[in-house]
Amino acid sequence: MRREDLHPLSPKEGVERFLRFRESSVRESTMQNARTRLRHFLDWCEMEDVENLNDLTGRDFADFVNWRKKDIAPITMQKQLSSVRQACRYWADIEAVPEGLAEKIHAPELPDGAESRDGFLEPDRAEGLLAYHSRFHYASKEHAALALLWRTGMRRSALRGLDECDLRPNEHAVALKHRPETGTALKNGNSGERWVYLGPKWYQIIEDYRDNPDRHDVKDEHGRKPLFTSRYGRPSGDTIYGWINRATHPCNYRECPHDRDPDTCEAKGRAHQASKCPSARSPHEIRRGAITAHLNEDTPPETVSERMDVSLEVLYKHYDARTEQEKMDVRRNQLP
Repeated sequence: MRREDLHPLSPKEGVERFLRFRESSVRESTMQNARTRLRHFLDWCEMEDVENLNDLTGRDFADFVNWRKKDIAPITMQKQLSSVRQACRYWADIEAVPEGLAEKIHAPELPDGAESRDGFLEPDRAEGLLAYHSRFHYASKEHAALALLWRTGMRRSALRGLDECDLRPNEHAVALKHRPETGTALKNGNSGERWVYLGPKWYQIIEDYRDNPDRHDVKDEHGRKPLFTSRYGRPSGDTIYGWINRATHPCNYRECPHDRDPDTCEAKGRAHQASKCPSARSPHEIRRGAITAHLNEDTPPETVSERMDVSLEVLYKHYDARTEQEKMDVRRNQLP
């Protein structure tokens, strides 16, 4: 929809409409969080004299993020922006902002370890999930994203920044590049640039996803051709988060371990509720599981450090989920 076809809506009324829309489907605690987060957005709109949501652009939201991040931690910023994106998608549905504007709302990168939790994807679960997708959803975006994250342990932002031209078919690898000027920075800047080996089997999944007729063959706002795509171009980090949440539901390939009915489970159906499955895993938890699996397979920590672009200190502190016995077994296998 062109901007001239949008229907005028003030920020205050837009927020009120969104909250009324959400009120009947979420808990009161969720509503309270949304009210608080969107109040900061309204403060910014008042400060910047934004009187009509029709006028908002990706650059405006970048300014909002820069303004807000001065007062809160990066991980809090990510949580706050999730509510703003949800509101923006609703406003697009009621023709108050252009479609795809929510995909242009980007949160700052988190410091290494800021997201770390006890959760990680275990190798047996990864094998089951990948086997299921290989059989029933081969070369889908969920299959390709899950396979790439598990095989390489790369960050979600690195996956998001991949272009079609970053594939290296002769080496069965992908090239990670730092391109901040066009919206896809690597966590550690130029020092994070590297080629990552996949191997023939894993590379074939990515190549077949690229050629999948169901994939959106689009360019982003900078004229680049992203490898992973949405209808609007390059997907946001939240969109990729949702793909991985859905892809890691255990009921995809076996009975639900939580005794839920798939027909009434709140984690099934609408994509933004996928994270409500207790067994769903995030891209960060895939990364933590991949790093742990590499270490358990006797990959030297220095190699894991370079492959996953993480210092040894942070690797051991935040990403090594091995038990003490597993660590001993690795050392034992390396003894003469």
